[in-house]
Order: sequence, then structure tokens, then C-alpha cells
Amino acid sequence: MIALTLLAATPTRAQTASPQDAADAVVTPNFWDPRSTGDRPTATPETIRFLASDDFPPFSFRDGSGRLTGFNIDLARALCEEMKAACSLRIKPFDALVPALVREEGDAIIAGLATTPENARTLRFSDPYLRLPARFVVLRGVELEVTPEALAGKRISVVEGSAHEAFLKAYFPNSEIIAFGDPTEARAAIGTEEAIAHFGDGLSLSFWLNGKTSSECCTFAGGPWLEPGYFDHALTIAFRGDDSLRQQAVNHALSRLQARGVYSELYLRYFPVSFY
Repeated sequence: MIALTLLAATPTRAQTASPQDAADAVVTPNFWDPRSTGDRPTATPETIRFLASDDFPPFSFRDGSGRLTGFNIDLARALCEEMKAACSLRIKPFDALVPALVREEGDAIIAGLATTPENARTLRFSDPYLRLPARFVVLRGVELEVTPEALAGKRISVVEGSAHEAFLKAYFPNSEIIAFGDPTEARAAIGTEEAIAHFGDGLSLSFWLNGKTSSECCTFAGGPWLEPGYFDHALTIAFRGDDSLRQQAVNHALSRLQARGVYSELYLRYFPVSFY
């Protein structure tokens, strides 16, 4: 065990993003109502035993020296410091996390566990601490308004069989949608001018844009898309169904981390090219 030292009928863009710093126009997500950061809950947990996997980069993984790190790991540490709770972290395979929580081998899962109807019957979840939007990407220097009207008649590359393809077919019916077998081919279509834009997972695209394989060819266009039913998956922290104490304490701590700028600092530490 490791100690933690202290929606719509028309496409909708995320309304949850706010500038971290107007000077450099870096955008970080904000999922919390600033009015919710009031008094600390009357009761807070003295301890939280987090459960996580170590094969989910950049959220939780081992670095070159074998040290456990990642966005989820640092977020758990920050939550513990905010709650002034003694915390620990136990690593298990992803499939073993829920059984371990049910057996009370831990108190909270921080591993991107999906809030499926099955999980919701036995578990409770924190407020979302990260949503994963879709984004458009274009060649640098290309000025493009990414709306159904502006992209009518234009070619957009996408991964075949993906939620992104289904979304484009539903909401960009007048565009020429070109589907490819994998993300590499779909992204390459921009450089070869087979497509004027690519539409895909914002998180993956942010790492591609920041990596060597993109050769700094491209940039995000428009804003993030979080259309319900397509791109509304959110990362949350899971608790046992009867543990409202820790759920409420974590929700309050998350909003406090956002208000104090800690969340934005963690986000940009692991996602230097913001996908918001």
C-alpha cells in the first residue's frame, strides 16, 4: 500500500470551459459551480483508502524509475490535503477494483470507472472531475468555422465505426465524411489534403499535437464538443453505495481545488496542450 502524503437536437459545445489565464489564453475545464464552494461539510472522513490501477497513462502509471504517478494520483493527493485526511493508495488490476471496494479493501476508486446502470445499483459516484470532449483539428494557418453550415460540402476525416463518425452523420449531414480504419490514417488525411478537418477524441488529439508524429502540422479548431449520448463520458470517483460521508467530502474538496487553482495546475501538468 502506498501512502499519499499529504442533448440535444442540435450539436452543443461545452459551456464548462473557462480561461485559466487571459494573458496566454490557455483554457482549462471547470465543472464546478463557484457558489458550491462554501462551508466544509459538517463531518469529514479521517481516512480514505484509494484504489487505482497503474496501467492507465497519463492518469495512473509507473514512470521510468518505477514511481507511481499520473493525473489521478496527484489529484488524490491534492484531495487528501484539502480534506486534511490521512490517505493511502492500493494498486490492483482494473477488473479487481470494484470487488475490492465491495469487500472494503478500500474506500474509493479513482480509475475512470464508468457510471453504468449496473455500477450505479451498488456504488455512488463523485461529481465529474474530467470530461472527454471531441475536437476538430485542422492544418496550422487554416481559418475554419466548425459549424454544420460552414462545413457543408467540405471533407472531414474520422475513424470508421466511432461515436465521432455517428455524430458527424447526425449533425453534419451536408459534409463529406471520409471514414478511415484507424486514427493514424484519419489524421494523415489532413496533411494530404484529402480532408480539410479531422474530428476525433480530444484527449488523444492533444497528445498527438504535442508529440513528434504530428510534426507540428495542426491545431485545434473551434471548441470542445460534449454532446450527450456521444461524448458525455466523465471521470468520477466511486464509493460504496452507503458511503455518503466520503462522497460529499470529496465533492466539496473538488470544488475547492478548482476555486484555488490547484485543479488547473494539475490539469496542465499532464495535459500541456489543453483539449478544452
